[in-house]
Amino acid sequence: MKKSPLILAAAGLAILAGCQSQGPGGGPVAPRPTGFQGTWIDATGGVSTLSGGSFQTVALDTGERLSEGRYFSSGADQVTMSGVSLARKRRGLPAEISFNCRQVTTDQLNCTSASGSTFVLTRRLPA
Repeated sequence: MKKSPLILAAAGLAILAGCQSQGPGGGPVAPRPTGFQGTWIDATGGVSTLSGGSFQTVALDTGERLSEGRYFSSGADQVTMSGVSLARKRRGLPAEISFNCRQVTTDQLNCTSASGSTFVLTRRLPA
């Protein structure tokens, strides 16, 4: 009995669907995060966590909270963040912050502050 190419292709896909990539130790590999949620690091060692519309930034070396606020998607690859710089507030300086970021790759956000300074956030993957 001759099998149709469509049936053979469906059988091949079913077999492949049962396969999983394995990470170190034989467990399944976690999917790479997408979108804006997750943990991001900047060149100065600030680690920002974006989750559920809120963000918080802490210093990588000391764990000190540097800023916090809200974010929202303003387009498929755009995110707007606004909040308070806790570091500036502690020094008695104007503390309101806001910036717009464009996601240029899954792992990189190019950001511009309201004052025009630019910086890059790079996704930090879980260990």
